[in-house]
Amino acid sequence: MAEIAARADTKIGSLYRFFPNKEVLGEALLQRYSELLDAACGEIDARALTASTDELADLLVNFMAKIRDQTIALIALLDAQLEWSGKRHEFRNQVLNRIANTLLLKAPRLERTTAEDMAVVLFYNMKTMVRMTLDKSAPTSRGGPGELRLMNRLYLASKLAGVV
Repeated sequence: MAEIAARADTKIGSLYRFFPNKEVLGEALLQRYSELLDAACGEIDARALTASTDELADLLVNFMAKIRDQTIALIALLDAQLEWSGKRHEFRNQVLNRIANTLLLKAPRLERTTAEDMAVVLFYNMKTMVRMTLDKSAPTSRGGPGELRLMNRLYLASKLAGVV
């Protein structure tokens, strides 16, 4: 809790006033991330039907990068706490399910299992984009994010050909 207070540039007493322990704080972060996830996915879903395949690919690959600054604390918490592995699994499933549902909005004839498999690939591409744009020590080039966007566009176009 002391490290959290220091990183938040607040007094530990203030932190304890609202969050009596790390578990309560973690649950609050978890709830906040869930709300961010729903809002971001809702925006993508609203555009899924009218967006071109390239636009949808860009929306998806940029999804996590767009909200990364707001989720850094939760991601660090989930990575640091072994007892949170179940929570991490729940979040991963929530994200994968939302991506699969977005794909099915765009291509209703797509098989659910195919959409779920595609969601895994897109999810890892999203995580790669976050790493490229957030982690300054990650090996990348100025053109790396553009290449990842292109790869995502080509992947989505090939997988959705004939079902959109």
